[in-house]
Amino acid sequence: MARPRARRRLPKNLRYPRRAKLPPDFGTNLFLKSTKTVKETYQHDVMKEEDEDEDEEEEEEGEEHGECDDDIVWESDEIEAITSLFRARIPQKPGQLNRARALPLPLPHQIRPLRLPTPKKRSKMASPVSFSSRKSLSKQVYKSPGVLIGLAREIKGLTAEEDVSLVLDKWAQFLRKGSLSMTIRELGHLGLPERALQTFCWAQKQPHLFPDDRVLASTVEVLARNHTLKVPFDLEKFVGLASQGVIEAMVRGFTKGGSLHRALKLLSIAKTGNRILDPSVYAKVVLELAKNPDKHTLAAALLDELGDRDDLNLTQQDCTAIMKVCVKLGKFETVEGLHNWFRQSGHEPSVVMYTTLVHSRCSEKKYREALAVVWDMESSNCLFDLPAYRVVIRLSVALNGLPRASRYFSRLKESGFSPTYDIYRDMINLYMVSGRLGKCRDVCKEAEMAGFKLDKQLMSQLLQLGEKYNK
Repeated sequence: MARPRARRRLPKNLRYPRRAKLPPDFGTNLFLKSTKTVKETYQHDVMKEEDEDEDEEEEEEGEEHGECDDDIVWESDEIEAITSLFRARIPQKPGQLNRARALPLPLPHQIRPLRLPTPKKRSKMASPVSFSSRKSLSKQVYKSPGVLIGLAREIKGLTAEEDVSLVLDKWAQFLRKGSLSMTIRELGHLGLPERALQTFCWAQKQPHLFPDDRVLASTVEVLARNHTLKVPFDLEKFVGLASQGVIEAMVRGFTKGGSLHRALKLLSIAKTGNRILDPSVYAKVVLELAKNPDKHTLAAALLDELGDRDDLNLTQQDCTAIMKVCVKLGKFETVEGLHNWFRQSGHEPSVVMYTTLVHSRCSEKKYREALAVVWDMESSNCLFDLPAYRVVIRLSVALNGLPRASRYFSRLKESGFSPTYDIYRDMINLYMVSGRLGKCRDVCKEAEMAGFKLDKQLMSQLLQLGEKYNK
């Protein structure tokens, strides 16, 4: 049997060619001479190459004889760690894997019991438990608007022969002084002044409900508004004996009912008798007087009387109403004074007050000052309503500010408001002055689609403008 021919081994210089020398390290000084001689260097390189050749020959012989190093021993935890890398999921620590997120700590107002214990008060009654429950129910009833207004509706459902006591007797033990004032006012809103008077007469018979000025004032106001109040002949004596709340209620009732001459007479008698009434009463009377041009003189006199008072205490609604009356009467200085007083009192004006002030300055032909108020509205992030847009667009037309007027006209429609006829007319006039015939036609078409019909004067101006541009 022939022996297999052995593969011829290549010489060492071909099997392991010498590697090219690496460049010197950065920063090495090449001009320094080595301390070793050339001979020593050569011998060192030759010995190093021989050692490397011997190691490689031993490795080749070991491979030919099938020798390998099996001395490495793996521990169990290392094998488990390597094996887990090839599994679908790395095992977690023992415990619940799908843990829910921990809830936040409860707040003090949420961990309180649903029903707090009642305060421990010494009661002289034999059954304190029943007394405390009845007392808590009474507190819930005598101030509840829903219950008190519900009484008025139950009274409205009675027939003409039935008395109000059928309804009120069931609730007598739960009522307190002042409770029936809301019921009586609601009866007045329902148009039942007779039932309001019957409720007041029933309250007079209850020792724990009368005397009460609030119930009396509500009854007087309802009767005065419905023209069923019997006015005493000696008003001076009545004003001298009645309380301030009753006098103010009577003035408010006469004012709402349209009996302004009686309201003015009461105010005059109260002034003569040095009875100081609330400024809101004067504001309501002035507002009603200003609606009639023939009574503007009386309104101006009341305004002067109100301005002489030191304890001026008006709500925002009353202050704005008086400012509107002053604009109508031409008292522009009073408007500025009221606005400054309101700001100095620490209050923030509403959009209605801002609009009234802008209208006042426009009426006085102070357009630049009115524009400053508009800037103040913008800086305070005041939300514009339809009257505010209407006044600001009119101000822009007066200043011939077409870009500003167009911007506010677009914002008006973006805010969801529908422009009124005077807004359309102001925009058409402004576009005509600027020579924008196309815009005039667009606004006219939009106004017609909104249901408005342009007046003849405006149509003739548009025709003249169209003929001018057609030439």
